[in-house]
Amino acid sequence: MPAQEQADAAIMTDTPIPSGHEVIKAFVRTLPAAPGVYRMIDAEGEVMYVGKARNLKARVTNYTRPEALETRLQRMIAATVTMEFVRTETESEALLLEANLIKRLKPRFNVLLRDDKSFPYILIATDHPAPELMKHRGTRRRKGHYFGPFASVTAVNRTIASLQKAFLLRNCSDSFYAARTRPCLQHQIKRCAAPCTGEISLSGYGELVEEAREFLSGRSQGVRDHMQAEMNTAAEQLDFERAALLRDRLSALALIQSQGDATAKSVEEADVFAIHHEGGQFCVQVFFFRAFQNWGNHAFRPRADSSLSDAEVLEAFIGQFYESRTPPRLVLISHELAEHGLMEEALTSRADRRVYVEVPKRGEKRDLVNHALNNAREALGRQLAEGATNRTLLEGVAETFGLNEVPRRIETYDNSHISGTNMVGAMVVAGEEGFSKKHYRTFNIKSDIVAGDDFGMMREVLTRRFSRLASESDNDAEDESTGMPDWPDVVFIDGGAGQMSAVRGVIAELNLQKEVTFIGIAKGEERDAGREKFFMEGREAFMLPHRDPVLYYVQRLRDEAHRFAIGTHRAKRKKEAIKNPLDEIDGIGPTRKRALLNHFGSAKAVGRASLQDLAVVPGISDQMAQMIYDHFNRGG
Repeated sequence: MPAQEQADAAIMTDTPIPSGHEVIKAFVRTLPAAPGVYRMIDAEGEVMYVGKARNLKARVTNYTRPEALETRLQRMIAATVTMEFVRTETESEALLLEANLIKRLKPRFNVLLRDDKSFPYILIATDHPAPELMKHRGTRRRKGHYFGPFASVTAVNRTIASLQKAFLLRNCSDSFYAARTRPCLQHQIKRCAAPCTGEISLSGYGELVEEAREFLSGRSQGVRDHMQAEMNTAAEQLDFERAALLRDRLSALALIQSQGDATAKSVEEADVFAIHHEGGQFCVQVFFFRAFQNWGNHAFRPRADSSLSDAEVLEAFIGQFYESRTPPRLVLISHELAEHGLMEEALTSRADRRVYVEVPKRGEKRDLVNHALNNAREALGRQLAEGATNRTLLEGVAETFGLNEVPRRIETYDNSHISGTNMVGAMVVAGEEGFSKKHYRTFNIKSDIVAGDDFGMMREVLTRRFSRLASESDNDAEDESTGMPDWPDVVFIDGGAGQMSAVRGVIAELNLQKEVTFIGIAKGEERDAGREKFFMEGREAFMLPHRDPVLYYVQRLRDEAHRFAIGTHRAKRKKEAIKNPLDEIDGIGPTRKRALLNHFGSAKAVGRASLQDLAVVPGISDQMAQMIYDHFNRGG
């Protein structure tokens, strides 16, 4: 009988439930001596741990003798009620599958990669006769040349702007390109060669694309030499306009090359990983080197048991890091991995080319690793110091506002609109580790609210937030990757007595089972910071001492909510401002929209067109022409 059925039968017959190692023993008898992945599952049906093995039978057998294992594993074994297995052809396949399952299931006994951000790339898209230079995130579906990753969007935007100056590549969309009848402003300011209107031939434009690809691939000196020679030739022929253009392009190349924090003379392409632990926490710094230049770095803080070694955490981290990324040809690491060869094999399999994993002992490569290690040490030190400060502030919040416990999650709400248009609500979240931007939320106001009704906006935001929370989350649930609770302990509302009245109505209507403290923050006289009044249920309005650290902390929370709300509102307003009227018509997709714009020149001209003129546009049927005509003439 399978282990899970044994446990179910034991419950039904009042017989003792098998212990964890007995459950595991029952599985060992039928396991193959082959590579694969196993999952250990608790009584709630949650996966607690995912592991890989060269030999499933041998690895799982180790768990049948828990007394010889460390405390963490003993707890895991004791909680196991069943297991699941997947056999793989090779151990490297097992490693890749393990990383995939850990990222998807987030088992509490595994090392977890938190803040798994998507890094931006630069893409030269070659699925068009005139390739486009653009920023790219996500899956590499589009055909073209990808360069990256970059650690920050700012670095990508800055580099693309310089590349436009240096190589005059377009960054407009294909539909914009197709609709051009004369060069756009980018050509006028010498950032595009304008292949759209024939200012440069497609073959000539292709040469610029190839130069850009060569430069981004690390062969920058050859590109510079060629450009320098062209500039000198133009100057000798007295073609000073072309010589000046080439001079400006060379200056743009020099600017790109000066933007990196550090260069690597002997390392063309590599990711550098270094790990440091302190105070029971880990920090992994990742540096990206491409084309002999540093393209930025990012600090990760994986969730891991403090009993694990640096090498164990680093090995698990790297496996998950490359689960959805393509590794470079070289991976430099600070610690020797227990299964070094297996990691190389797995990364080679993912990249479809040879990948080397090295722990350098000397030379420039060792200097790069040491640099990453120093950054990991400093980043973790800053994080620990900030965490200690945040804990002190949260303790102060608990004392100041009379809370029973120190809050683990604080939510702050604000609204933004202009004369009742583009109304949005915003929620920011903070905890022991500071602001948790992963948990920020925005709310587009959907109900028919009178313009400027801030109370009505707040009622809708809080109703939507807490009704959804009550239906989807248990009182004690938390985010596995960050440890942040789903439910807030404290909610700050930007507003005074009126806003708190709206809050009380929401609380009464929802009948929340979880105790949440709501606090209103009213701006001081003449909107002076430091003279805010606080409103709480069961207390008179009160103020805090002018230099109280808790007051400064609450002001930071409110200002962050205000910043986030304003930013969201502006983005929505900008989107509304540039929205094309054709987008509002059902059945008008990119192809028909392009055909109409090519034929009439603008959406305004489409709106003035007669029914007969609309019907002659390629791809527009009589029925579609009638829909378009009715849309623009429904008031007539």
